[in-house]
Amino acid sequence: MAKKPESVSTLDELGRVRLSKSFFMREFLYSEVANLHGISNIPDDPDLAVTVGKHLCEELLEPLHATFGKVVIRSAFRSCDVNGYCSEQQRAKKKGYSCASNEANFAGHIWDRRDANGHAGATACIVIPWFADRYEQGEDWRSLAWWIHDHLPYSSLYFFPKLAAFNISWHEILARRISSYIEPKGCLTRPGMPNNSGTHAEWYRGFPELAASSN
Repeated sequence: MAKKPESVSTLDELGRVRLSKSFFMREFLYSEVANLHGISNIPDDPDLAVTVGKHLCEELLEPLHATFGKVVIRSAFRSCDVNGYCSEQQRAKKKGYSCASNEANFAGHIWDRRDANGHAGATACIVIPWFADRYEQGEDWRSLAWWIHDHLPYSSLYFFPKLAAFNISWHEILARRISSYIEPKGCLTRPGMPNNSGTHAEWYRGFPELAASSN
């Protein structure tokens, strides 16, 4: 599918693309901003969006699903129109809008654009109910962050206070950076920091072992 879908049938075809064993493209296209404001959230380059979406699902979301159970997609693909509108509202200090600029989101939430260095990537904001329940009972968000860091080839993670939702990114160049809006806020780790290597198993005692996922 080289062209942007321009009919119900071609959009339906895109939505039916299976990105991995448990995930289809359709669930990554939902957007509250798009729905509320009537803005199209359809990739201009569906082939690139599908390619990076498969990496995101097969390498990151499937292992999480196999290990912890259901993975809920909160926000994933954004078209340039949707992200641009959201970013404008954020700059105007409108409540409920939290999008970076389009350029900052290329190869991030904007799956169908490469970044300034020509690299591809994809981001999804997800909730893991298994962990959200533990977080509500006082579990430190860093326990899940370090589990992912030690087990999965993620590029970046960004944690949020509500439900311990977090952005998880696949990228051709792995940044291996974790940041958070939950206390302690800021950067937990990045390359060059002494805690970026080695094991952090003391943080996630009682967590399940990484489960094999068949894609």
